[in-house]
Amino acid sequence: MNNTSGVGVLDKAVWVLAAVESGPATLAQLVSATGLARPTTHRIAVALEHHRLLARDVQGRFVLGPRIAELASAAGEDRLLAFAQPVLVQLRDLTGESAQLYRRQGDVRVCVAAAERASGLRDTVPVGAALPMTAGSAAQVLLAWEEGERMHRGLRGAKFTAATLASVRRRGWAASAAEREPGVASVSAPVRGAGGKVLAAISVSGPIERLTRSPGRLHAGAVVAAGDKVSDLLRTEASAGSLSAPGTNNT
Repeated sequence: MNNTSGVGVLDKAVWVLAAVESGPATLAQLVSATGLARPTTHRIAVALEHHRLLARDVQGRFVLGPRIAELASAAGEDRLLAFAQPVLVQLRDLTGESAQLYRRQGDVRVCVAAAERASGLRDTVPVGAALPMTAGSAAQVLLAWEEGERMHRGLRGAKFTAATLASVRRRGWAASAAEREPGVASVSAPVRGAGGKVLAAISVSGPIERLTRSPGRLHAGAVVAAGDKVSDLLRTEASAGSLSAPGTNNT
């Protein structure tokens, strides 16, 4: 190893984590990959397992632990919000309607960012509000690209159908009128991560008297463009990060 920080125990822990990045590894394989002594490797691997940074598969091999995914999710959330907030403001100003960003959390969708219309009749969704996954254009977007069984489970009790979600996938946006709440209409589009996975739904919402019962005709283009802009920012950052990441020499 030659990629050292000067903090020996931390460097060794990182080497062990890097050794399982490509897949499960036995203790012997960790020793071979890191060049560390077997007792040292075992001690570090067990400590990382205690902190859930490593786990064991059914064969007893070391694999990346659940804490890695939790940290990655938190980091992704921070980047998503940082990129989305100015885009939400632009979307609000362009459409004249309140704009929101939703992420799915189990059986609900949570408003994680918003830009409210300054005055007049508006649909106010506070940041942190949990809304059902069974109604509304944002729910449609967050469910439309789910895997088959997960999508079908989500349709139970929903006010929209599988045919609705097929239309959402085909055109790339969703619209609803009085579906979640009487008198409220909305348009939503997906925000995608580097791998194309739908991370969030970006939306505008407001009274039907302004958005009409066909709100997509008014605002689908703007909402899709906003979703694409946030997606592009996330992909660009991910690409830049992969290009600038230092290589690891395991020889």
